Amino acid sequence: MNSFKKTIFNLNDKETVSIIDELPLWSAPFGLKLLDSIKLKPNLNVIDIGCGLGFPLLEVAQRLGSSSKVYGIDPWNAGIKRVKTKIKILSLENVELIEGAAENIPLPDNSVDLIVSNNGINNVQNLSLVMNECNRITKKSAQFIATINLDSTMLEFYNELEYVLNEQNMTDCIEKLKKHIYEKRKPLDELIKLFEQNSFKVMNVITDSFRYKYLDATAMFKHSFIRLAFLNSWIDLVPPDLVGLIFSTVEERLNSKAKRDGEFVLTIPFALIDSVKV
Repeated sequence: MNSFKKTIFNLNDKETVSIIDELPLWSAPFGLKLLDSIKLKPNLNVIDIGCGLGFPLLEVAQRLGSSSKVYGIDPWNAGIKRVKTKIKILSLENVELIEGAAENIPLPDNSVDLIVSNNGINNVQNLSLVMNECNRITKKSAQFIATINLDSTMLEFYNELEYVLNEQNMTDCIEKLKKHIYEKRKPLDELIKLFEQNSFKVMNVITDSFRYKYLDATAMFKHSFIRLAFLNSWIDLVPPDLVGLIFSTVEERLNSKAKRDGEFVLTIPFALIDSVKV
């Protein structure tokens, strides 16, 4: 039962202000699909794999309420510290953080009713081990919902990069490019098979997409999220002495297309896998 006391948030406190307006655009489309698919019940034990900066971990905890216990696991120390600040400011008492890898989840066998992972399982070091752990910790009939961006993510960029690499006869770099995509974004049918191999019956798969629109590729390459999450790994695909040549050529080609089309678009296709432990 709520006490319905007035809540005091200090909107002049820099920490309070900093947690209000910070949900990344990248995380939101995946997370909204995930939140819509959770079967809400009382008294759930929940874990968010790859909880990052706390979304959807804290949202799930608040939507389920105090009867449920929600764990978040992530190896990112700075991220864990950030989530602790949010927990303090939001006065949440049903959240517990675990700083560590999902390949070794420190929870008992058959103890979890719900697993969520918002674009998290495709960033673990060993997905097979993580899925084994998910099988171990979940009760029969537990729900496991994961969102993932698909292997055709940002195909507009990757196709152009492959074209330029092919023009330069850099077949070894093309192989690195394909390996990079596979390691980060497994094919959907392969992921579904991995769920089923670990005793999770896939009940529903929802596919969708969103777009990042830019004036041109120059703006895209300078975008903060591209620089934070993608650019370094792209640069690593090319020998250091050829980075300038390759990426300048890609930029020029994409800018020509943007001038013709009036914009440059990166498409982000993604899937939600909704499964049940059998």
